Amino acid sequence: MRRHRLFDRFAKRQERAIIPNPHISTSGGAPVGRSRSEAHSRTAGPAGGQRRKKNKIWRRFVAFFWIVVLLSLSFIVWFFLTPSGTSVRYRLADAVITTQHREYAKYLIGENGLERRVAAYAEQFQDMGEEKDTHEIAMPAGAQQEDGGAASEPLTSIEEVDGKGFHGYLLTVSDPTKIRLVVPAKAGKGEKVPSMVERTGAIAGVNAGGFADPNWQGNGFQPIGLVITQGKIYYNGLGKNSSTQIVGLDKKGKMIAGHYSIQELMDLGISEAVSFEPRLIVNGKGLIKNHANGWGIAPRTVMGQRADGKILFLVIDGRQVGYSIGADLYDCQQIMLEHGAVIAANLDGGSSSVLVKKGGELVNKPSSKGEGGRYLPTAFLVFDDPASVQVPNIWAGLTSADIDPSKW
Repeated sequence: MRRHRLFDRFAKRQERAIIPNPHISTSGGAPVGRSRSEAHSRTAGPAGGQRRKKNKIWRRFVAFFWIVVLLSLSFIVWFFLTPSGTSVRYRLADAVITTQHREYAKYLIGENGLERRVAAYAEQFQDMGEEKDTHEIAMPAGAQQEDGGAASEPLTSIEEVDGKGFHGYLLTVSDPTKIRLVVPAKAGKGEKVPSMVERTGAIAGVNAGGFADPNWQGNGFQPIGLVITQGKIYYNGLGKNSSTQIVGLDKKGKMIAGHYSIQELMDLGISEAVSFEPRLIVNGKGLIKNHANGWGIAPRTVMGQRADGKILFLVIDGRQVGYSIGADLYDCQQIMLEHGAVIAANLDGGSSSVLVKKGGELVNKPSSKGEGGRYLPTAFLVFDDPASVQVPNIWAGLTSADIDPSKW
């Protein structure tokens, strides 16, 4: 009996140590002690909370994963199976085609699609150069007068142009007879346009024709097609072909652009010209119908002429995210039309596109890696006195075997 009483006292003492007395509280009013369930909860709580937190994070990750999968599948269906997605896909492919990694376009439109796209553009560009140009020009207000006096209008002016995703510059030359095609000073490699401008004392200049560019690391010495300056053929790379797409000026300052034979050019009194394509405007109308036919987004250089004779050189920067992605040929055509061009044609673009003012100072931001743009075989430069500029024929006496476009 005594043993039982001792056991009961011990049990009650232990119970008081665990279970709070509702009649005893702390100074803050909270009861002293905690129950067994409370004690268990306080002990197990942190571990359980961590498990719940991990489960919540995992559920969110799984949900995010499936959202990404569904969005990706939706994008693939749209990109490859819908008309709007296909249009975007081909515009992206066109942009890739204009770069040094043309072959990558096959991942967007397939190898056969790439071949068909390039062939279609070549045929389209050929057709765009066939219509006969009948535009006539008046004596520009800024041209040199017959009595030797100069008009008050400046020979050159530069304005900025902007569009959706691109930034560029428009050089206006008031007297087209002040433009000369200039080539590098020495044989063996091309020359950067800033160097040409500074060396010759030109007022301004832009890049002109294309050139052989093996592995996109060419030295800029071998032009494509024809190079004509002062009415003389400096370079003829046509081979068996007797005609080419040309961009240039006759001796009276009228712009000539389109598909011509060498004899036709001579009969027209050609003075300065390079081979390039396509022609964008003829007889005051644009030849490119829409952006889908604009041959991708890239840096661009375009030459045009107004009815009053003024020459327009448009240079668009590109391939620089956050500044200027580039423009397609439809963008360039529309800018030229808005500024009154009655004829316009594309010149070499991409990393060659460059606009330079007096002293060799760059106006635009070329996408080329090297400072001042690429080494090029030709540039259209503007002079106060073009007749005083000597342009040596660096290709005279050379055969195709003597010209290595990859040797520096």
